[in-house]
Amino acid sequence: MTPYARRGVHGQTVESLARLVLGGRIAEGATLDLPALQAEFDVSLTVLREALKVLAAKGMVDARQKRGTFVRPRAEWNLLDPDVLGWRFAAAAGQRADTALLHDLGEMRGIVEPAAAGLAARRRDDADLAALDAALTAMGEAGSDPAAAVRADLAFHRALLAAAHNELIAGMVALIEPGLAHRDRIVHSSLRRDPVPGHRAVLDAVRAGDGEAASAAVHTLLEAAGHDLEQAHRAGPADSGPAASPAKDAG
Repeated sequence: MTPYARRGVHGQTVESLARLVLGGRIAEGATLDLPALQAEFDVSLTVLREALKVLAAKGMVDARQKRGTFVRPRAEWNLLDPDVLGWRFAAAAGQRADTALLHDLGEMRGIVEPAAAGLAARRRDDADLAALDAALTAMGEAGSDPAAAVRADLAFHRALLAAAHNELIAGMVALIEPGLAHRDRIVHSSLRRDPVPGHRAVLDAVRAGDGEAASAAVHTLLEAAGHDLEQAHRAGPADSGPAASPAKDAG
């Protein structure tokens, strides 16, 4: 999914507004000062109103006569919208909320992905195995390139969910990917580790048609992912010196 910031002035305005709300600069219940925002973003009122329509569709803002445009209560936001998830991670980066979001992501993955792997072991076809093989190969070739490692990991987990041949499970990738990409960027930029063995264990079990082994392999992968994230938060960026250390395999 293309970030809104890459979609011209309209997209940049949408993301700027979203981050103000998600970052707390514009609080829940607050009425937006449209002229001030228009001046701050240096955009036309039409562009600003079109951007607000996007946030309104995601449940973040609303407009009422005599009150104007205001931020709706957080409980009414569409927090599972992929854009909202991406904005939440961007707004929370480096903060305590970042850790809480990643913890929530880990719990969700722990519920969805082992079950998906079990189904994939029973339902996968040759195309699914080819997609998983390609992602694993890309993972091995990523080397010390964090961006390539992130792309390969996302491709593997996307292919795993698709291999379950359940449209609703496959659709969960839209919820998992924003947080997974954020987690991967933290881990791959901070720790030296080989992600291939743990992912290969998942693929081998899926290829063998062993649902229990596939589910167990994903559980192991996710446990290691949580461990690596903790290490990455302690270690900081890999280029900060010898504090960065080899990590266990994670996914």
